[in-house]
Amino acid sequence: MNLPRGMKDFESAEQSKIEFVRQKFLETSKSFGFHFMSPSPLEMVSVIEAKSGPAIRDEIYFFKDKGDREIALRFDFTVGLTRFVVEQKSLKMPAKISAFGGVWRYDEPQKGRYRYFHQWDLEVYGKPSLESDAEIIEFTSKFFSKLNLQNITIDISHRKLVEAVVEKIFESTDPKTIGDIFRAIDKIQKKKKDEIISEYTQKGYAKEKLEQILEFSKVKGSPESVESTFDVSKIAAWTELKELFVSLKNRGVTNIRINFGIVRGLDYYSGVVFEAFDTSSEVGALVGGGRYDSLPKAFGRDDIGATGVAGGVERIILSLEAQGLQTTQTTNQISVLFVNDEMAKPAMSIASKLRDQGLEIEIDLVGRSFKKQMENASNSKFAIIIAPKEFSAGQVIIKNMSDGKEATSQIESLLSNPKSFIQ
Repeated sequence: MNLPRGMKDFESAEQSKIEFVRQKFLETSKSFGFHFMSPSPLEMVSVIEAKSGPAIRDEIYFFKDKGDREIALRFDFTVGLTRFVVEQKSLKMPAKISAFGGVWRYDEPQKGRYRYFHQWDLEVYGKPSLESDAEIIEFTSKFFSKLNLQNITIDISHRKLVEAVVEKIFESTDPKTIGDIFRAIDKIQKKKKDEIISEYTQKGYAKEKLEQILEFSKVKGSPESVESTFDVSKIAAWTELKELFVSLKNRGVTNIRINFGIVRGLDYYSGVVFEAFDTSSEVGALVGGGRYDSLPKAFGRDDIGATGVAGGVERIILSLEAQGLQTTQTTNQISVLFVNDEMAKPAMSIASKLRDQGLEIEIDLVGRSFKKQMENASNSKFAIIIAPKEFSAGQVIIKNMSDGKEATSQIESLLSNPKSFIQ
């Protein structure tokens, strides 16, 4: 009766935290004009491979259906959203789409990420533009502000810039060489430098060149400080990166810096890339994203570009809890309590009528004592108490559970306009 490795049940308290992040995400994405949708949880394996290549099979859950087709569980939202946009020939561009839900990955389980976990996702499709990239990064910053998360830094780089440096140091434009070195750079945040050098010298790369590129990957700071550290004047993508910073500053985004160690592991990224971190914890990247114009092309649309971002919900919750911040919505629950068994049926009737008014009502179903009912109502906003003396006079007692104050109300008045009594 065990769950498969890497899976878990999400109990009420944890589900409430996920819903809290979800609501903040929906509020923020709506303010940016994104349209919410939910792509299919099942994809053809061939569709996922178009994004990440055949090696992705090692990281996904896939199987053959009854029609002998190879099907995969949703690995992320980017594939499904891009497939959807490519199919919609009449879709107005730019298309701004958001999504939120569960994804499955056959990774090694780790802190803040099981093999089934939750993600939020934003994508902008259309003519490639620096302002689209800035929009995605601005959203990321504003979303964390909405959650009241502190110590968030968004590290930004550019794949073409890093690629140009790799080509210069390794004197090669071979895609395999560039891919290998990108993966080496991507590991610098997770592994020790000596381990990476040992791994890649065994693959035939010169130690001195590996040391040189890994030192380059440590360069970080403002555009001005980077220019004083490393000569980027002759790299075309540097101008684009500086323009992005100007746009973000104009939008009021200040928690950003350049970090040449950010390349994002997936090969389809083609321009600006970024990750967001809680610098006060060791949870790892909370968010990752960037430009990936090559994916719509792989799906048959070379007339549109794409840029996007995705965040791990469980990791964000870990950061919220580490900072002692709110992780659940303010409760609007109201408990209807009955003093004795005789008052149970009137209490049930009043609870049902309040539910008809759209209120969130909790009532005991198994005949617990009044004392026990009161204990269970501790998380409610208000308690409506049905007691013999007051009920005989057509009244109930309304108790504010936060300050303990009590007042009586006519039942008829309460049922006709409950929000005037229990706001």
